[in-house]
Amino acid sequence: MFVGLNQLETLYLSGNKISFVASNNYTNGTLPELKYLGLSSCNLKEFPVILRFQHKLTVLFLNDNKISGLIPEWMWNNSLETLEIIDLGNNFITVFHQHHLFLPWVRLQYFSIAYNQLQGRLPIPPRTTVVYDVSNNNLQEEIPPLLCELNSLLLLDLSSNNLSGTHPSCLGRLSNSLLVLDHKRNNFQGTMLNTFNQGCMLKKIDLSENHLVGQVSKSLTNCTNLEFLSLGDNSFEDIFPFWLGTLVELQVLILRSNKFYGGIQGPTMVSSQFPKLRIIDLSNNGFGGPLPHEYFQTWNAMKSIYDGQSSFLQSRFPLLTFELWVPYKMTITSKGVKREYPRILDIFTAIDLSCNAFEGEISQSLQHLRGLESLNLSNNHLIGGILSSLGNLKNIESLDLSRNKLSGEIPQQLLQLNFLAILNVSFNRLDGRIPQGKQFDTFENNSYMGNLGLCGKPLSKECQNSKASTPPQTSCKSESFLPSERVDWIVIFSGVGCGLVVGIVFGNYWYTRYSDWLIERFTMRKDKWIRPLRNRKRNQALQ
Repeated sequence: MFVGLNQLETLYLSGNKISFVASNNYTNGTLPELKYLGLSSCNLKEFPVILRFQHKLTVLFLNDNKISGLIPEWMWNNSLETLEIIDLGNNFITVFHQHHLFLPWVRLQYFSIAYNQLQGRLPIPPRTTVVYDVSNNNLQEEIPPLLCELNSLLLLDLSSNNLSGTHPSCLGRLSNSLLVLDHKRNNFQGTMLNTFNQGCMLKKIDLSENHLVGQVSKSLTNCTNLEFLSLGDNSFEDIFPFWLGTLVELQVLILRSNKFYGGIQGPTMVSSQFPKLRIIDLSNNGFGGPLPHEYFQTWNAMKSIYDGQSSFLQSRFPLLTFELWVPYKMTITSKGVKREYPRILDIFTAIDLSCNAFEGEISQSLQHLRGLESLNLSNNHLIGGILSSLGNLKNIESLDLSRNKLSGEIPQQLLQLNFLAILNVSFNRLDGRIPQGKQFDTFENNSYMGNLGLCGKPLSKECQNSKASTPPQTSCKSESFLPSERVDWIVIFSGVGCGLVVGIVFGNYWYTRYSDWLIERFTMRKDKWIRPLRNRKRNQALQ
């Protein structure tokens, strides 16, 4: 149906179920010379044969199909002087030909082959490349130094491969143009790149899930536009890099699962530290001392409440034919589950200080972070009670205080947290009645286990009635040897007097009648007092 449409330049058929029949009748004169061809999400299983006859393509979208195997040889000879954008992402492409490690399109700006099964070495794009995305493949070996020659590069995404070796120092030269550097989930070793130049333009750096060691590079202070920094799941061994607080645009800081140590301390004046920080993850390290209440007071971005307007954290990449917006991605533990966020709302706020050695009480200054959605202080050595002022965190959806040494009751003020979906206070020293109603009716036993003093639903342990727990008054009377003031003392003295009179009368009577017999039977001696009844039995026994 397109044969003979010589004026046709733009053809978008994306999102259909199209199959292309191979035909020997196609020639250069029968098909239109397209500039823009969109065949995304069309269930294609191979490169369509009509591409053989396209020599003027500027934009080609073949992403989100089922194309597998090798890129055909003829693809490397088409549109060499015109192709600027090619997207082959989300397919099953396995390998380039060995002699095609250099991409041949001399005007190429955007190249993506992400989410395939590509093996071997990194393909080298031309110097005109602005966006280079080969993430989520099986690429191996080291970063070739030729990548450092890409002076126009704005995005370099090598994440989720099997790349190894160290970062070549020449990559630092790219920091004056590069906006996004993503090397997450590889096998990079050695120390962190320490050559970020003055005038660094980087907005996002993700080096997480590698084998990097040593200290955090202080040359990062040159990256004044930095919004996102993730160094998690490495082997950095350093104190808390408080000097990052001078990066006024920093919104996401992830340092989890390293070997950081010491207290979270900064300079004496921290009034301007991390003013835009929205997400901080310091979990699974060796941090200790008190919680950083001074920083809680300066994290102003966490104090504002959602006002109905939001967008994604992302970077903009201007190309010749259109603008590209690439959202930031991250992996954090939220609502008790470690998950990957393919997009990050700029209103999302979270603090994760879990699995460290923080001591002391929960800081009162947390109550001012009213925009906070997730707070995880679990697996530390915190003492004292759960602050009733946490009820001020009206936006919070996940609160994890488990595995500490907290004591006292769960404050009733937490019933004010209408968005609370996850609560975990297990394995502390809490006691008293669990608050009832609202969100607390949705939490199960595992939210409270390990607190022997807690009672009430959903636990099977019932709370004793406060009246029944009061000792009965009768118990106090039984412990006294003296009569109570409620007893009638007149009755008591009357009884005692009567008994005394009767005793005197009967005593006098018996003494008068049997006095002689008593003198006869009882004899007083100096050496002993003789009891007649026992002597009588003894005498009988002797007889």
